[in-house]
Amino acid sequence: MVERSVGGMAQRASAYSLESALGQFVRSQSTVSELREALSQEYETWRTRDLSQEAVASLCSDTGYEPVRRWGQKTGVVCGWVIGAEERKVLLSLSTANRESYESWVEVLRGLGKRGRQTPVTLTTEGARGLTQALEAMWPLSLRMRGWFHTRQNLPPKVPALAWPECTALVVDRRAAPTREQAEERRDQSVAQSQREFPAACRCLLDDAAASLNPRAVPQRPQHWVRTSNLVERALVEARHRTKVIPQLFAEGSLVNLVSGVLLRVSERWGKQGCSEFEPHQIRSLRGKLTLDEQEGSRVEPAMQAQSRRSAASAA
Repeated sequence: MVERSVGGMAQRASAYSLESALGQFVRSQSTVSELREALSQEYETWRTRDLSQEAVASLCSDTGYEPVRRWGQKTGVVCGWVIGAEERKVLLSLSTANRESYESWVEVLRGLGKRGRQTPVTLTTEGARGLTQALEAMWPLSLRMRGWFHTRQNLPPKVPALAWPECTALVVDRRAAPTREQAEERRDQSVAQSQREFPAACRCLLDDAAASLNPRAVPQRPQHWVRTSNLVERALVEARHRTKVIPQLFAEGSLVNLVSGVLLRVSERWGKQGCSEFEPHQIRSLRGKLTLDEQEGSRVEPAMQAQSRRSAASAA
């Protein structure tokens, strides 16, 4: 019955189905409420689990918004997914926030650290300022990735329609470069050729340029997952398939129970090994180059380390 509720069956339909299965009358209010309470307990157990044993290569984070009837506004569903060293895609965290701020994201990331979350090798975002600042403060040594699709999505309004095919071909060519150095060279050539005609588009290409090219440092096979935040967005679409049939959920608790119930089951379906034995070795090698294990061994909180470096640089 819990699976039917998560899968989209309404309360009355759930009660009728249970009556048919048991061959007797069921009080829908009490029975179905108990079944939904099971979702709440499932979420609490998952939310407080130990994370120290879960190997992680990449973290993808984003926020989706759902309407909550009680307050007459939309509430953000803060969602984090990890891709393990064996390319297993697993739901890492899920909570709510009224807005995407630095403070709200730092609270989420610190909570992961307290439960033993390993420092990710890469961090993929869509450029939200609060999330970017929080990631750089908590894990300054990890490679931050700017979602490629998000950059490409921002370009069409800045380029005339007749010039768009040529422009998008240049962007795709930069993405397909075999090395970071060649990608930088192709980007600089594109900017030099188009700066006079399309200055806004060139500024868009140069915005957060280092993060846009960081996927080139990742082994070829995992690049498909780390260069965009499609993993999170696709998961939120799965949740929206369920929430869209409900005009408005009454409170945040109902929203969290329903979305977590859906996404935990999506995580079970997606959490399969998808690489050979060679890719995990490459990820471990990259982890060593970034000295991430040394960061984890330090007793000083990463955010304080980053602040100390910024202060030292200012003093110099």
